[in-house]
Amino acid sequence: MTEPHTVPPESTPPTVPQLDVRAAEPPAADPPSPVGGFADRPPGYPSALVWLRAGILRDWRGVLGAFAATWFYLPIGLLLAFWGGLSLAVVGLFAGGIGADDQVPQVLRDAPLIGSLLETFMSRSGGVLGGVVGFAVGFVGGFISVLVLPWVGAEGPLPVIAGLLGTVAAAALIGVLYTLYRVLLEPRLLVVSGARQPSRREAARLRPVLEDCARRLGLPSVPRLLMEDDPVLSNARTYARHVVVTTAVLTEPDDEIAALFSHELVHWRTGDEITSAFVRGVGLPLTLAHALPTWLMRTFPHPATNFVVFLFFWPVLLIMRYVVLPLHARDVRAAEYRADLGAVLTGHVDGMRRILERRLSFESGRSGWDEAVCATHPPHELRLDALERASGAGLPAGADAAADVTVERLFAHSGAVGTRRTWLLVGVLVLVACAGTGGLGVVQWAFFRPQATVNGYFAALADRDSDAALDFLADPNSATDRELLAQLLRGEGYQPPTGVEISSLERHDDDSATATVTYRLGDARQTATVGLSRNEQATAGMFRGWRVSNGLTPLGVAFGGPGVRLNGVELPGGTDGPALELLPGGYTATGPSSALSETPTETLAVGPGQDTATVQLAPVLKPAAVEAVDARVRAWLDECAKQTVPAPAGCPFRYYGGSAQKVTWKILEYPKLAIELTGPASAEVSTPTETRGQVQVSGTNTHFGGDSPFTDDDTFAVSGVVTADGEGVTFRPATN
Repeated sequence: MTEPHTVPPESTPPTVPQLDVRAAEPPAADPPSPVGGFADRPPGYPSALVWLRAGILRDWRGVLGAFAATWFYLPIGLLLAFWGGLSLAVVGLFAGGIGADDQVPQVLRDAPLIGSLLETFMSRSGGVLGGVVGFAVGFVGGFISVLVLPWVGAEGPLPVIAGLLGTVAAAALIGVLYTLYRVLLEPRLLVVSGARQPSRREAARLRPVLEDCARRLGLPSVPRLLMEDDPVLSNARTYARHVVVTTAVLTEPDDEIAALFSHELVHWRTGDEITSAFVRGVGLPLTLAHALPTWLMRTFPHPATNFVVFLFFWPVLLIMRYVVLPLHARDVRAAEYRADLGAVLTGHVDGMRRILERRLSFESGRSGWDEAVCATHPPHELRLDALERASGAGLPAGADAAADVTVERLFAHSGAVGTRRTWLLVGVLVLVACAGTGGLGVVQWAFFRPQATVNGYFAALADRDSDAALDFLADPNSATDRELLAQLLRGEGYQPPTGVEISSLERHDDDSATATVTYRLGDARQTATVGLSRNEQATAGMFRGWRVSNGLTPLGVAFGGPGVRLNGVELPGGTDGPALELLPGGYTATGPSSALSETPTETLAVGPGQDTATVQLAPVLKPAAVEAVDARVRAWLDECAKQTVPAPAGCPFRYYGGSAQKVTWKILEYPKLAIELTGPASAEVSTPTETRGQVQVSGTNTHFGGDSPFTDDDTFAVSGVVTADGEGVTFRPATN
């Protein structure tokens, strides 16, 4: 609390000659005051903590005003309210003027006299009414939007309550830190602002008066006295641990100096500066924003400067003037009335009366905040009335004087830091807060950490619970066949990951993380990277859990069709639609089988984070099928050899001689076939050159009317297609 007092030297002739000031001898030198910490703090407090607590907790109205104006962004709300109201006022002005007649109901417009009066009224004033309504709606809407916007998106009341509590805690912390900063660094700050140690002659003139006032007030110590070089303006200001007076005070009468010191000592003893510093600290952003325009107007006092500054900073100036300062003024006014009573206790009422009767402002401060606060002080006449009632001097006959002013009444007992009941209540609240916070922390640690999600995901796989595993996924595909996945996990061939261990977890930001996981799948140890993303929605409004972002792996089947199975479950055929996605684990894949081929069983290991899981399922020719195909081909060749024509139809051999008769065929060597599968139930048959078969043809040729026998050998090759036919095979030769 800064309390300046100014007495213009020209108002009252000085009663103390300047020569006396110069010739005065200083008192015996006092031991130097300790430097740093809370030195020179006022007496009457059991500890520095009680002193700070008494000042911080006194003016709850000022704290509330500073908190609401700063942390609820009232200047921004006022700015948006003005522009929103102005914009809608323009819209309403034109809209109301153009369509005012349409706003009157048809029934009223048709009424005699009333209808014409209403139409005339609306046509003349509709635009004005529309502008007023538009401004009101825009002003209220713009102001409320700033208050509501920070809480948009909060799910339930708990986030709002938590946000408010966090805001209150932040404001209180900043207020306490700022107060400590002002108190602890006060000597340095005053030196920077121009204050200095008093000289020997100045100390000899002022310290006896200061110590005498302190003795009369029952104060065993005094604040540190500092001087400020100003030979014109008589001023005194009280800080938390110092009193600063200007050099012009040296020329004032002793009783007026004593009245000023009595006033300042009460401010110092009651810790008014602590109260003011805490209010400034709670609203520190607004205080700093208010300091710039007030400094400009104080440094460059000109109407043009004031207009430009107000044009840019009017929301801050208005909120400070009409919200913060009025709420803080009640405590400031009470502090001024209380400080004036110091002159009553020290017997310097006349000196204080002369100061107040000059009716000149002696409340100017050093900064914009001080000037604004000092402007809220009580009027001088009211302070004179209170001073006269307290002292009983100057009252008319029959007027009631106030109760006797005593040191005990003026300086109420500050008490200890807290009573036993208070400390018990505080302890219970702290225990409840710690238990609640600890409980919430345990719940967060147990159920909503990234590790908890990874463990829960693999635990669901171990339980073969596909629905529970899918619930751990961040964004499961809506086309995922949950029923098919449930069948696959319940199948006999499924192997869930076991022995899961999280070897490392890396947080990329607040909403993403990566876990490196090792696990056993069958007889092999696997390592996988699990991506995690944080939930957008909070559980119970407080806990934001995590979800696995890469928990499904699409299945790529190189060979599909009927009969393709995983864990004994037949996969749907066709290539249309989304690919089948698998959960991590081991799968047993089997393919179709026929009389011609068989598909070896394949074990598929699927891990989280895989791009795709591929099943080859390549069919192989059955050994028995080779013999069956060879038997079919030989039977077909035998049928061809039974024909007695030079060119057996559909057969791989023929005779190209002349006119042959009595032809007979004999297979000397059957070909060795090459069989290549083209599908589970089909294959191509061919004959390599080195394994071609041999056939012998014999008969008679007729030449010039005579018959001559012949015998000839030749090679041949067999080609065609063989297909499975139930339990057997069918051979279809290629067309020659």
